[in-house]
Amino acid sequence: MVTLDDYPVTTTAWCPGCGNFGILTAVRKALVAVGLAPYQVLIVSGIGQAGKLPHYTKCHTLNELHGRALPAATGAKIANHELTVIAVGGDGDGYGEGGNHFIHAMHRNTDITYIVHDNQVYALTKGQASPTSDIGYVTKTTPEGAWAQVNPITLAVASDASFVARGFAGDIEHLAKLISLGIQHKGFALIDVLQPCVSFNTRNTFRWYRERVYKLDEDATYNPNDRAAAFQKSLEWGDHVPIGVIYKKDRPTYESGLPALEETPLVKQPLLNPLQFDPLLEELL
Repeated sequence: MVTLDDYPVTTTAWCPGCGNFGILTAVRKALVAVGLAPYQVLIVSGIGQAGKLPHYTKCHTLNELHGRALPAATGAKIANHELTVIAVGGDGDGYGEGGNHFIHAMHRNTDITYIVHDNQVYALTKGQASPTSDIGYVTKTTPEGAWAQVNPITLAVASDASFVARGFAGDIEHLAKLISLGIQHKGFALIDVLQPCVSFNTRNTFRWYRERVYKLDEDATYNPNDRAAAFQKSLEWGDHVPIGVIYKKDRPTYESGLPALEETPLVKQPLLNPLQFDPLLEELL
């Protein structure tokens, strides 16, 4: 039986009080809840404070370039679709540098879970504005205030991502449940996590979120299968911020359409002899 002891926490380099601690705890709880042992899990990360998460517990780990976690996670899932693949990154990493990969990963619907630590600021590089910074937010790179804001939830619903959820790092049990649901979902699962940065974001604090977030799972009238309703819900921000499963849809995964994976994962298939292609290459010369 898998327990939290199977996912020990090592010494971290995060600031005291950082929202990343709540996300790490929620990830560990979610993996235990779905009964996954560390050898069954690969966490692929980008660059940034969020990218350090797999270093602080026990699992297979792959660090990628800034914004490039999703292509590597996709490749890993195709190579071994029996492996549980989770990608983690920050809002700058995932919605800025990796924005194009984010869109195409949702379209392909590869069976991976993407956890984005959304602190609305570039924390590793000391507080510059990120794609999700509130409009008007003043930073070193936006002295007159940020002038545009990416809404990742709206983008995900518009891209018909098959599972779209938002959690809050200050509610670990609720977040762990969302991550569990994302892992068990067959297809691309986005978990956007509202994650206060106690060092550089003095606006979107734990208190700021606690005064605004409300849980969709407590609203019996809300249907996450209704795409139009989900799109409307995704636009809420400011005085009221919804958390929970915002949209979900069952559709075929990318790897389910690959004939080479029907019988067994690529990693378990016999190696091909590259010399067998020599006659073909000679015809082309």
